[in-house]
Amino acid sequence: MDQKNILRIGCAAGFSGDRTDAAAPVVQALVAAGGPAFLIFETLAERTLALAQLARRADPEAGYEPLLPELLRPVLADCLAHGVRIVSNFGAANPAAAAHRIHALARELGLPAPRVAIVEGDDVSGPAHRPLLQAALGPVLDGLDLVSANAYQGAEAIADALLAGAEIVVCGRVADPSLAVGPALAHFGWARNDWTRLARATMAGHLLECGTQVTGGYYADPGYKDIPGMATLGYPIAEIDADGNCTITKPAGTGGRIDAHTVKEQLLYEVHDPAAYLTPDVVADITEAEVAEIGPDRVRLTGVRGHARPASLKVNVCHATGWLAEGEISYAGARAEGRARLAAQILRERLAGLGTLRADLIGVASVFADDGGAWLDGLPDRGAQDVRLRVAMNHRERASAERLAREVTALYCCGPAGGGGVRTGLRQRLGTVSCVLPREQAPTSFRFIEALT
Repeated sequence: MDQKNILRIGCAAGFSGDRTDAAAPVVQALVAAGGPAFLIFETLAERTLALAQLARRADPEAGYEPLLPELLRPVLADCLAHGVRIVSNFGAANPAAAAHRIHALARELGLPAPRVAIVEGDDVSGPAHRPLLQAALGPVLDGLDLVSANAYQGAEAIADALLAGAEIVVCGRVADPSLAVGPALAHFGWARNDWTRLARATMAGHLLECGTQVTGGYYADPGYKDIPGMATLGYPIAEIDADGNCTITKPAGTGGRIDAHTVKEQLLYEVHDPAAYLTPDVVADITEAEVAEIGPDRVRLTGVRGHARPASLKVNVCHATGWLAEGEISYAGARAEGRARLAAQILRERLAGLGTLRADLIGVASVFADDGGAWLDGLPDRGAQDVRLRVAMNHRERASAERLAREVTALYCCGPAGGGGVRTGLRQRLGTVSCVLPREQAPTSFRFIEALT
């Protein structure tokens, strides 16, 4: 690659709740390399967005990534000083509030107010969109307690905001790879129907979007796929050229590894059809892609092709489905497994009629068990002496779900001997249905958010 015409994009988060110390090494590497650079944060999943909508219902100033200050605080000054622009989807359900929090953080750090733009248009949960959702989903929508409906937007509004001078772009629901496509589109000035270059940038973004999955985190399997330095995994950087081809690397001195194997695993991650990976920006085709190791922790991706983008946008509709109640209690020593099984049976009888009670014996049967308990019931008591019973139940009514917590707590005295360490929890449960809408029904745009005085 011609190093004089390289755009570097570093990723510092692959999901909401990711490590908050990830960004600093990435930014240091971007600054040291020189040249144009961006930092992206991918913190939004389907359920994350629905939970953000619930948070915004409770507090109009909430609804964005809760770790936003912790993610940005270590690097905001360096990014602004060295021209490393930031693109993120940590706006979630409330990009404007996220922008205000960024301005507040800049003030706390004694920094000049950055130019912050937000991307809007993904939220299609309002009354104006209800007939469109009804037409797309039909009777499935009837009776749902709608929490959120969001269309996956693409990179164009991100690019427009950057071309207008934004230093930080905050999005809600955009497709994950679009966080990288937007900067590439703005920097290289590609035509917006240059499908092959857009597809190549999309796959670069796809390799970045899950953070350390591509540097060995999700890849690691001890004794089979060993990865060094797992406690200090480096987060990935894509070096993109004017044709959209990329090299994936990571900051020097960080843990993990980037090789052909880690890149191929991530390249295929969540790709339903390698010949037609659908995104709002383009349909990417990786059937002729080539992955080549060109140096230590440096892997080159070429050969990606692109086709015209879909006419429709995917929409995720999240709805409240009731309350999930959970409870745990431990049994240890002689006949512990038998006592745990008896405790589960007591709870089944006490909560009969409220719904299916899932019972897991952690240390005996949990991951492979089924909600109905058939697998566990057919498994003989093997005399385990260190068992933690976990039970869970879903119910539409909160009061009914709360009964589980009381019944598990009652096992202290009413249950088998020697139970201890009770822990209970209750949280609202969400369901998701998906559909598509014509993209013209969910137009996207950007606007700048000024600092509050």
